Amino acid sequence: MRAMVLHELVSLDECDAPLVLEKLPKPAPRGGQVLVEVACCGVCHTELDEIEGRTPPAKLPMVLGHQVVGRVVEQGTGATKHPIGQRVGIGWIHSSNGRKDENLASEFHATGRDAPGGYAEYLTVPEDYAYPIPEVFTDAQAAPLLCAGGVGYRSLRLCKLVDGQRLGLTGFGASAHLVLQIARHLYPRSGIYVFARSAEQRAFAKQLGACWAGDTTDCAPQLLDAVIDTTPAWRPVVEALGNLRPGGRLIVNAIRKEAGDQQALLDLDYTQHLWMEKEIKSVANVTHHDLAEFLPMAADVPLKPTVECLPLELANEALLRVKRGGGRGAQVLMVK
Repeated sequence: MRAMVLHELVSLDECDAPLVLEKLPKPAPRGGQVLVEVACCGVCHTELDEIEGRTPPAKLPMVLGHQVVGRVVEQGTGATKHPIGQRVGIGWIHSSNGRKDENLASEFHATGRDAPGGYAEYLTVPEDYAYPIPEVFTDAQAAPLLCAGGVGYRSLRLCKLVDGQRLGLTGFGASAHLVLQIARHLYPRSGIYVFARSAEQRAFAKQLGACWAGDTTDCAPQLLDAVIDTTPAWRPVVEALGNLRPGGRLIVNAIRKEAGDQQALLDLDYTQHLWMEKEIKSVANVTHHDLAEFLPMAADVPLKPTVECLPLELANEALLRVKRGGGRGAQVLMVK
């Protein structure tokens, strides 16, 4: 099978082609697993964290990619949940212990980090961690739902928002543009305020229904009840805390933060940013319960993911687009 393979950890500031197109043996499903023929795979910022060593693969070489859409083509022994030909999605969680808090467990394994991922023509996954894709979505539209959407949904639930309260979104890429649509569906009376670096992203946010959009260093016109941060940097975290009302919640939706702007943390002022019982909570991964619950709800809305598609062979270009920011929605690699 064709696959884009990572052989060594590198800085994308110094290497613009970290993945190599290779021919690898087609995998075979073990007991309880299914073999999926990949149609497409979304590109996530976490892949940058893997390549640059902030959350390195369990071993090298590794096939990255954890927003996978494809069809079941073979069942391992005992696998009966998904019939041959069923379209399924695979997210960041490749396997765990199945409990409610499986995202926090030592048994947690990530697709494309601890097990080969979707930047390839085939991959295997335990059947409980593959999810039927609603027919309303094309393959490319479904891909970002598997991580950007699913983890965004978990972040929104952690906000404990009440309809009518104000929500902030810091950063407006693949995840936030889906969270905005979910929030408008679940909390129709809530105002949504977006902080983004580029004018294009701010205009896109307003187009999707944000009541206000400003730069990441701007002050919102009103204090916010909750903010979800989806950026790779520390500066927006500090700024977001300054935009929270007393008792407000900041949800940090990032597997890792880049170290480049840790100086921003020195600007953290207790009275301005933390006092009055403000809360900070991180999002750790995603559970299979989150994705199983989220996908049917996304179809009911229905969510309208915005995607830019590239062939598998241009995975390095897609990664650089994510690294540099800007643009609209999610990058998706078309494999089939």
